[in-house]
Amino acid sequence: MCHIRAKHFFTLISFIFTGIAATAQTSSVSNPTSNRKNEPYSRYGIGELVNGNNTVIKGMGNISSAFSSPYQVNTDNPASYAGLLLTTYEGGMQGSLSTVTANQVSSRTGMATLSYLTIGFPLGKHAGMALGLRPQSHVYYHLNDTVGTPGIGQTINTYYGDGALNYAFAGFAGKVKGFSLGVNFGYSFGTIRNTSVFSNIDTTHAVNTDISQFTRVGGIYWKAGLQYEHKLDTNLSFRIGGTFTLSQDLRAFRDQYWLTYFNLGGSLQEDTAYTLTGTKGTLKLPMSYSIGAQLMNGDKWSAGLDFSAVQWSQFRNFGMVDSVTNSYRMGLGGAYTPNPLSIHNYLQRITYRLGAYYGKDHVYIKGTDINYYALTFGFSLPFKRYSDRIHTAFEIGKRGTEANGLVKENFFKMSLGISLNDKWFIKRRYD
Repeated sequence: MCHIRAKHFFTLISFIFTGIAATAQTSSVSNPTSNRKNEPYSRYGIGELVNGNNTVIKGMGNISSAFSSPYQVNTDNPASYAGLLLTTYEGGMQGSLSTVTANQVSSRTGMATLSYLTIGFPLGKHAGMALGLRPQSHVYYHLNDTVGTPGIGQTINTYYGDGALNYAFAGFAGKVKGFSLGVNFGYSFGTIRNTSVFSNIDTTHAVNTDISQFTRVGGIYWKAGLQYEHKLDTNLSFRIGGTFTLSQDLRAFRDQYWLTYFNLGGSLQEDTAYTLTGTKGTLKLPMSYSIGAQLMNGDKWSAGLDFSAVQWSQFRNFGMVDSVTNSYRMGLGGAYTPNPLSIHNYLQRITYRLGAYYGKDHVYIKGTDINYYALTFGFSLPFKRYSDRIHTAFEIGKRGTEANGLVKENFFKMSLGISLNDKWFIKRRYD
């Protein structure tokens, strides 16, 4: 008879709804002047790329390629599913506080969102599987630019957009003699809106223009992973890992709306309108790869490093190039648990994590690279049983530059996650 612990299910459901409530309070996209975090660089590519790693990995500098755990699901490398020992339910949220500076003017913004929902479980002794939902990117920007043109006067150009892409997937992995091979197959989907408004403020009878574009995306997306673990002695082991994706095309449909109008004595008078709906195209996502290594001493400590790269020069939006460039990220980090089996000292059962990362962003504007770096740290707090834990991670860093009229961001990110473990399909001895 199947036995699933209902309390774990309801604990995770409560966590999910808390995250949804937090997201709902900060993710309204109907008003471009709302208090939601303004992310100017999300105008390019598919938007602001979302770190969908679990909270454990975020606390260690995002070193995911060689990470594998019997009690946590690493969706960034599907090969890790072969190492699962128990059915694992996981959910995570992330919030951020940022100081954004442009042209020596600073503003503070913040937001919170749901990061990931996953369930992983072993398939026998040498295989595993995971199901999940995680965001790929989000778009939210509101920009103004005043341009002076001889004979026409000053024009205010306003650009704003919103939307998101998400990824629902199923992953499988198998292990043979220390080698684990896995793959995620899933569906990427979402809608992105981009609007441009050009308003002349000097000439009453000048034509003003409003252009809106809605892009609906949906298509299959996959990612493969490999890991190899070698035991050095009784407790010490070494693991290497890597992931790979080819350039992939997602189906897309686009609706476009053009509106021109006059500003007559303070009132807007519509002149012409034009609509083009259902245009078919593709969103071409780039090839990516990663490689990493970790050294582990059982459940007591681990340390590792990671490198990943994405060929954003391959990106195309309905056949058009964008202001993006090839990107990379380097990270290192580790974890330490003083005494994982301590009965009398709770602090010794807490896992402490520290890490850092540095990289070049995929956005490339005015001939300027957008670099970023951060220090990370976090904790895992056990509760109930040994393997059930609440995870925290914190990232303090900087992104971008004010050079060439660009935007610099100082950020503080906070992540909260939960891991609940159980065994499925246990036959009861007593009824």
